Amino acid sequence: MAFSKIARRAKIKKRIRKNLTGTDVLPRLSVYRSNKQIYAQIINDLKGETLVSASSQGVKECENLPKIEQAKIVGKLIAEKAVKANIEAVKFDRNGYLYHGRVKSLADGAREGGLKL
Repeated sequence: MAFSKIARRAKIKKRIRKNLTGTDVLPRLSVYRSNKQIYAQIINDLKGETLVSASSQGVKECENLPKIEQAKIVGKLIAEKAVKANIEAVKFDRNGYLYHGRVKSLADGAREGGLKL
């Protein structure tokens, strides 16, 4: 019997996260995508706190744009906030999603904004 999409993603996410932990020096950039929005957080797992976050929800620039372009804007926005918080490099956590489409676009936007992934 085949896995459902949710179970498949959870399995992939578990496999990724066992080797990926955000620290003070190198926090984790986690991506979550819903059907309509995309969210990104920079997390320090040792302290259990979110350092910086951004999403396409409520951002004027993201209205009436394709989702891939919205993700690129969110990537640039999170990079801008991270640079202000003295974060230069992060580990990229795709959260079980394929590195394709909106997830890749967000990562590219973060790189353009000045983050090292």
